[in-house]
Amino acid sequence: MMVSMEKELGEKYLSPPAFDMEAVFNDSTNKQPIIIVLSAGADPMTDIRNLSTVKKIKYESLSLGAGQSQKACNAIRDAQKTQQWVILQNCHLAPSFMPTLDGLIEEIVPDPTSAFRIWLTTMPSDQFPVTIVQNSVKVTVEPPKGLRNNIRGSFSQITDEELDNNNKPIAFRRLLWGLCFFNALCLERRKFGPLGWNIPYEFSASDLRISKDQLA
Repeated sequence: MMVSMEKELGEKYLSPPAFDMEAVFNDSTNKQPIIIVLSAGADPMTDIRNLSTVKKIKYESLSLGAGQSQKACNAIRDAQKTQQWVILQNCHLAPSFMPTLDGLIEEIVPDPTSAFRIWLTTMPSDQFPVTIVQNSVKVTVEPPKGLRNNIRGSFSQITDEELDNNNKPIAFRRLLWGLCFFNALCLERRKFGPLGWNIPYEFSASDLRISKDQLA
């Protein structure tokens, strides 16, 4: 059936496109936060980090939780002055801060030339103020389905410079392939839960990036 569909429709309509973080950025403004709804195994930080490098914009990242509310407020106010980004991760863990965030966003003066952005990452939650949700750019990040798409997604985050900037490039490429395959395998087998394993292990994009750095 899949072969027939690919023959009739073409691979373009069967393979999910790579996530385009720059397109998300271009759709937003300084007064529109970007809400990224996460799923297990997905991590948009690599894409945001790469985009900040391309745009040459600095950012401050905070993981929300106990004691982070005032830091987040200060970061948002300071970033507006310095034209930087603020990334507030795990917003679902700080529901009490959401009304304060809503007030801070309301105070922002619209400026189409401003590079300032607020990025919000969260698991699905019903604690977001309606006004933030309505006035934001909303995207969902999910890990690719299937070994091939998982491996393709991992390699899409790796530059030629990273592959070549090693004193043993051939060995590095071979071991990196094995690492990306192992990562894809861990992500795919989550559908079986802990079957055959002690626990259902996670191997997120951040874990893969750290492992890649250790390998290099």
